[in-house]
Amino acid sequence: MLGCRHARPSDGANLVAGMSSYYDRKLAARSLERCYELASPRVQQYLRAEVEFVVGRLRATDVALDLGCGYGRTLPVLARAAAFVVGIDTSELSLALARERLAGLANCLLARMDASSLAFVDGSFDAVVCIQNGISAFHVDQRELMRESLRVLKPGGAAMFSSYSDRFWKHRLAWFEAQAAAGLIGEIDAERTGDGVIVCTDGLTLTTVRPADFADLIAGLDVQAESTEVDESLWFYTLRKPDERQTSD
Repeated sequence: MLGCRHARPSDGANLVAGMSSYYDRKLAARSLERCYELASPRVQQYLRAEVEFVVGRLRATDVALDLGCGYGRTLPVLARAAAFVVGIDTSELSLALARERLAGLANCLLARMDASSLAFVDGSFDAVVCIQNGISAFHVDQRELMRESLRVLKPGGAAMFSSYSDRFWKHRLAWFEAQAAAGLIGEIDAERTGDGVIVCTDGLTLTTVRPADFADLIAGLDVQAESTEVDESLWFYTLRKPDERQTSD
């Protein structure tokens, strides 16, 4: 059984703030799913490579946490690789669609929660997964996001964060231009878009976390860290929580 902490005074405020974010209503549920339906073959390759990287690092006995699970796109794949998967998101619209799509998935639990203020007790999970550039898309304090992910990890557990590779830029931009053309997001602001940053006229802004940025984010954290470029599409930043039992052996 997963344990939950008593809510801290800031939990409610964080959730309310999160619920006003772009992905909670404008780009949620079926609209979010439509974005992935517009993916070009090259983007589909990137999406497969991203999930395969995670699956290749999950064990059959793992309890995993998927941050920003949306409408549940990747949860069936993760649930086949792990013993149990918890998916969280701040969008009730997306979670409602996920519950409908995953009704027969016995080893998956969905919850409405802010990834930077998790309600789980310390050491609840073997793995924490934050893909699809969630580290930027969540629009939360990135260092706090990593701290919370580490807090809920068991000793020896791993947190995996992904962001885009610069070598994927033209494919990423074309994908977002297609989403804009379909009316799913605002028009791309050409003057402010570039160098790993996408800005839309309706306020959506997405950045890129590069290896140097990641190094700055984890400075001072007691973790084992690894940066891995995958498929010339994305960077995976893996944080492993020290296992004091192994250290003492």
